Parts: sequence; C-alpha cells; structure tokens
Amino acid sequence: MRSKVRMNPMALGITTLLLFPLSIIWPGPVRAQTQDRKQEIQELKDKLQQMDQMMGEVKAKISALESGESAGQPPAPTAPPTVTTTIVARSPEEEEPVGEKTFEIYGHTQLDSGYNFKQIDPNWFDVMRPTKLPSFKDEFGPDGSVFFSVRQTRFGVKTSNPTSLGDLKTWFEFELFGTGVDQGQTTFRLRQAYGELGKFGAGQTWSPFMDIDVFPNSLEYWGPNGMVFFRNIQFRWMPIKGDSRVIIAAERPGASADGGIYSDRIELQNVRSQFNLPDLSIQGRLARHWGYVQGATIFRKISWADLAPTPTTNLSRTVLGWGINVSSNLKVGEKSTARMQVIYGRGVENYMNDAPADIAIRTSSNTTAPIKGVPLPVLGVVSFLDHNWNKKFSTAAGYSLVNIWNTNGQLPAEFHQGHYALTNLLYYPVKNVMVGGEFQFGRRVNFSDGFNTNDYKVQVSFKYNFSKMLTY
Repeated sequence: MRSKVRMNPMALGITTLLLFPLSIIWPGPVRAQTQDRKQEIQELKDKLQQMDQMMGEVKAKISALESGESAGQPPAPTAPPTVTTTIVARSPEEEEPVGEKTFEIYGHTQLDSGYNFKQIDPNWFDVMRPTKLPSFKDEFGPDGSVFFSVRQTRFGVKTSNPTSLGDLKTWFEFELFGTGVDQGQTTFRLRQAYGELGKFGAGQTWSPFMDIDVFPNSLEYWGPNGMVFFRNIQFRWMPIKGDSRVIIAAERPGASADGGIYSDRIELQNVRSQFNLPDLSIQGRLARHWGYVQGATIFRKISWADLAPTPTTNLSRTVLGWGINVSSNLKVGEKSTARMQVIYGRGVENYMNDAPADIAIRTSSNTTAPIKGVPLPVLGVVSFLDHNWNKKFSTAAGYSLVNIWNTNGQLPAEFHQGHYALTNLLYYPVKNVMVGGEFQFGRRVNFSDGFNTNDYKVQVSFKYNFSKMLTY
C-alpha cells in the first residue's frame, strides 16, 4: 500500500512563493529573442523602402534622359540622387530692402508785419538787406512805412525709401518769396529739388560751401548778410555721412560783373562771359558732444571773351574765384547755442547772402588792355547766440558784417560795407504755433563818396507749422 505524503500548509506556502518568481524569470530569454527578431525585420523593411524610393528616382532620371535624347537634346548631367542643391539668383529689384519707407508733408504759414523807420528798396520791403538800403539821400522816398507780408509761407515734401544701394531720399520744397524777375511779389519760388541715393546726390540744394546751421532763430527772412547762403544745382559725392561728414560737389557756375564807371563804354558791349567748368566745392565737418566745427572751400573758373570784330584792345581774361569758410555751433550751457562763421575769398560774392558783384573793373597801365576785370575780395562775419529761456520763450541776438575791397574802376556810390544786427523774443503758446517780436538794424557804407545810412525796423510775426509723416 502506497503511503501519502502530507505537507505542512506553511511549507507549501513558502514553496509557492519561491517558485513564482522562478516561473517569471525562466521564459525571459525566449521573449528577448522574439523582440530582437521583430526589430531586425522592421530594419529590413525600412531598407527595402529606401531602396524602392531610390529605384524610383533612378527610373525617373532614365526616362528624362531617354526623352531628351529622342528630342535631339544633349543629355543633362546627373547628380547623386541622395543630394539636392537649389540656388536662386535674385536681381536687385527683387531683393527685400531693410528699413521703413517714409513720406512726409511739412511747411508753415507765416504773417510778417511791422514798421520800417527809414527806407529800403520797395522790392525788399519785408527784409533787412544792407545792399538794398539807399545809396544816396531819399533814394526810395520819405522815411517810415508799415508792411505786411506772407511771403515766408512754405510747403515741402520729403520721402525716404530703402534700397540695396542705400536709402533713396527726395526733397521738394517751395515758398512764396519772389526774387529775380519776380522780386517784390508774392509768388512761387523753388527752394529744394534734390534726390539722394546712398553716397551720391543731385539736384538743387544747399551748396557745400555754406553752413545752414549758422542761420539764427530769427523772424527776419533774409538772414545775416555776412553768411554764405546759396542753394545751387549740383552733383555731390558724400564719402562720409552723418554728424561728421565730407561732401564734394560740382556746382552750376555763374557770376556777375560791375562795369562801374566804364558801363557805358562801347568796348564792353561785345564782352561775353564764359563758364566751361563747374564750380568745385568741398566741405568737412567734425561733430562732438560740444557742437561741431566745419571747414569749406570753393574754386571757380570765371572767364570772359572780347568778341569785337576788330578789337583795339584785348579785354578777354580768365580769373580764379576762391573762398574759405570756417563755421561752428558751440553749446553754451544747456540752453544756449553760439553760431559763428568767418568767410574770406575773391569772386565768390554770389554765394554770399547779401553782397554785390563778383567781378569789377580795375584800370591798368597796359595799353593793349587798359582795363581788366578782377575778382573782388570779400570778408563775411557772423556771430549769433540762440537762448531758450524755457519751453515757452526763446531769444536770438547777434551781429553780421560784409566788407568788399572795391576797385578804382567802381562808382563812388558802390556798396562797400554792410552791417546787420537783431534781437528778438519768441513765444510758443502751444505746439506748432509761434508769435514773436524782433528789432532789426541795418547799415550801408558806400565806396568813396562818404555816404552811409542806417535803418531800423520792428517786426511782429505769427507762424503756424504743419507736418505729417507716413510710414509704410
């Protein structure tokens, strides 16, 4: 008889606990082998898919080559199917410029009114120009006159567009102050017609020989007589731009001549001016935290030819006109700016703000050329101070001078020296509005007849600015 073995229940539980983990561990190698096979199969499938894709690309290129050969075209070079390089060439017009485009409309309307205690040329009733003061007693009638004018009113447009060659800028501006054949009238007068691309500019704008920053914050329109002030047609190159800058320009030539005591001589009737080279002007400015200093120079070829069929004298000649202009703005404390300039030259009067002819006649002991034209020496001085009392009030005050070294062929009453001075108080009640009062002084001294005259003027002005900038 077989005997039965009975196990203690506690021993049975311990045995079960020991065998359970072993049952889990034991089939592990079988599961790991199965997982490795699945991964290997998937890798083979991926490689097969890549080979199918490559075969498709090769078949497509073979078809393209066969089509090209059947059409009589040379086969295109092949490249590895796994590398694709694309180069897109863009013209300058297609390149996206960096920066904003701007379009600005600006200007002001202005009323000038006042009282002139003496007299001045009626065509220049609303400005102070020493050259336009009388050259003899009561030349322009009795003393004292009231004046009203809106000729300072101005309108302008500026644009800026970024390009691959730099910013393209344009400037168009006009006012209502008639000069030349329109002097004395309220009529349209071109001030600026200028374009600039990168380091080059062309059109009508300030001559590099001048410094517009010397102009004080005054009510009087024409400004200091001893200042270089000329908007000229030019082509300019700006190798250095910014607060510190260098400008070189070829400018439209031109000059005026004073026949003096020989004006009515028939020998002068066949003399004609000739300008076969542009004026050359150069400007350099060094800017610092205290202001700036600027130097400028100009060179001019001025010629005239005697076209008389049988001349008894030879009046043809060529002279060199030149000038040196040094100017500066200096900060005086936090609220004041000193504006200064000294200019000296010969035959550069038409670049001055208020000066007579560039060329005058001088007598000579040469029998074949008993008279000759010479460039007149000129000295100009400007010294002004602009001061801001606070946000509502400001003052400008200063003095300017022009001195001409006349020749013995000029009339005794010809202009020799001019003085200019003013002081004002300006009030800004709200933004873009200005009202102010100004006292002005002018003096003219003749060449050799001993006559001189002073002028005094009080002016009150109302000015309204407007501007709108569009960015796109």
